[in-house]
Amino acid sequence: MFLTQFLDIATIVVWLVLLGIALFVTAQRARHDGLPSALAHLFSGRNLLNLIIALVLTFLARSLVFIPPDRVGVVVSIISPNGYRDQPLRSGLHWIPPFVEEVYQYSIAWQTYTMSHTPQEGNRVGDDSITARTSDGQQVSVDSSTIYQIIPEQSIRIHIEWRQRYQEDFIRTIVRGTVRSVISNYTVGEVNSDKRQDVELQINDALRAALLDKGFALDRFVLRNLAFSTEFMAAIESKQVALEGITRSQYEAEQVRELAQGSADQIRFLAQAEAEAILLKAEAEAEALRLLAEALKLNPDLLSYRYIDKITPNIRVMILPSDAPYILPLNEIDLAGGTDAMSSTTTLTTTPTLTTTTVPNRSPTPTPIP
Repeated sequence: MFLTQFLDIATIVVWLVLLGIALFVTAQRARHDGLPSALAHLFSGRNLLNLIIALVLTFLARSLVFIPPDRVGVVVSIISPNGYRDQPLRSGLHWIPPFVEEVYQYSIAWQTYTMSHTPQEGNRVGDDSITARTSDGQQVSVDSSTIYQIIPEQSIRIHIEWRQRYQEDFIRTIVRGTVRSVISNYTVGEVNSDKRQDVELQINDALRAALLDKGFALDRFVLRNLAFSTEFMAAIESKQVALEGITRSQYEAEQVRELAQGSADQIRFLAQAEAEAILLKAEAEAEALRLLAEALKLNPDLLSYRYIDKITPNIRVMILPSDAPYILPLNEIDLAGGTDAMSSTTTLTTTPTLTTTTVPNRSPTPTPIP
């Protein structure tokens, strides 16, 4: 590349110098010796030698072509049957016949074509986003980047079909059409949800096939951004606010439920403790009754003793059935106090059904104590 540039510059400089010298010498000769002598001097041996050197440099500059590693050269030839060479020139220094063949270079490096609504961000100035409509009629603006390259073996075909217009006339057109076609198969909710990745994958597959058919290789289509209409965004925002309200309500309800559950657990614990206490008490009473029953079984008179023991100690008059034994001797009853003592005490009168039996030394009727 440096050699060809040097030859081009050297050729231009040599031609300018030779032309300047020739004009200067011719003017000087014409002033002193006349015009015929000046014209004759133009064809002198020295001027012819300078002309040959300039022609050689021009020939070299036109016949040597350097192709960089990231480019290929398409050779257009007037001596080839088809008007071009069948194989493109790969990287390196090449010789071509000057003035009968011409080389057009194409980049085979990865190129990126960006379409964006942000000015100065895409390949075109201004809003260059893709406007598409979903299956439910909503409008979507798509920012995208397409990374592609020219297949080296297809460079001749691209030169014939598109020349240097391939990016604007083909890449741009096929990307916009594919994006619109794929998005039209989805609703706006699907495009704005987890199916966005499916949309991007489907666009990649469709673009890869379309570009390969025309001699291009696709690395990746990048769905950079999706923008929706103002009405749709307002609806989405309202829905989001409602969802946040529902989430907050659910959280508060969960807090109340946990609090109620804690209270219920506490009540259940207290109730269980109380039930266990009642059960223990009942078991203790049952055990006491069992022991008492065993004691009564061994000593039946204990029941009479417990009966008399429970009677209030203030009783001064007692009427007993005729068949009841005298547990307490009458002469041990405290009669002190006379009538006042008798009047200040409580008299319990029991009228049982008495059965008259003949018992030695015992009256058949109750005898009051004076």
